[in-house]
Amino acid sequence: MDIITVQKRNTGTKAKHLRRSGLVPANIFGGTLQESISIQIDEATARRLVRQKREGSKLGLAFDEQVIPVQIKEKTQNTLSQEIVHISFQALRADQKVNSVIHILLKNMDKVAGILERIMLEIPYASLPADMIDTITVDLEGIRVGSVLTVADIPELQSEKIELQIDVDSIILRINDKNRATVQSQKES
Repeated sequence: MDIITVQKRNTGTKAKHLRRSGLVPANIFGGTLQESISIQIDEATARRLVRQKREGSKLGLAFDEQVIPVQIKEKTQNTLSQEIVHISFQALRADQKVNSVIHILLKNMDKVAGILERIMLEIPYASLPADMIDTITVDLEGIRVGSVLTVADIPELQSEKIELQIDVDSIILRINDKNRATVQSQKES
C-alpha cells in the first residue's frame, strides 16, 4: 500500500490561499473517525497522486504519527487550469466492507483486428479493505472479431471476497467487424 504524508489543515485559512502557497486542501471522513478531518497535501504529492491513482484506489495517509488506511473518494480538478481543487478520502476499517470501483485497463488495443467498443470502464463492488482491487488489466492480443467480454469472463471478479454490484452478464467490451460497422453507419446516415 502506498503511503503519503499529509498535515492537519488550519480551517481558518481559505482554500484559495492554501492553493496559492502550493498546498491542496483535502479531507478524511468515515471509518473509525468521529468527524471529518481537514488536511492539506503539498501540490507535488497531490499531482502525483491524481496522475497515478484513481477514485477508489487504496492508500495510507501518514498523519499525526499514525497511518490511516483510506480510499480516494473524490478528486476535484479545474479542467481549464488543471489546478487540483480538493481531494476527499474515505477512512477504511479492516472489519467493514466498503463500496468502490475496479477500473478496467486494456492492453494491446492496437492489435485488435476489428472495432473495439468499450462499454464499461468501471465495475462497482463491495469488499473488506484487505480484498480491494484497484485495476484489472485485460489483454486484447489475439481477441477475435465478434468477441464479447462480460463481467463473468474476468477471473478476478469470481472471488467470494468481493460482492459485485452489477449483473455478471453485463458487457465490458465487444469487438465488431469493420465491415459491419461501416454498413451500420451508412444505414444510420
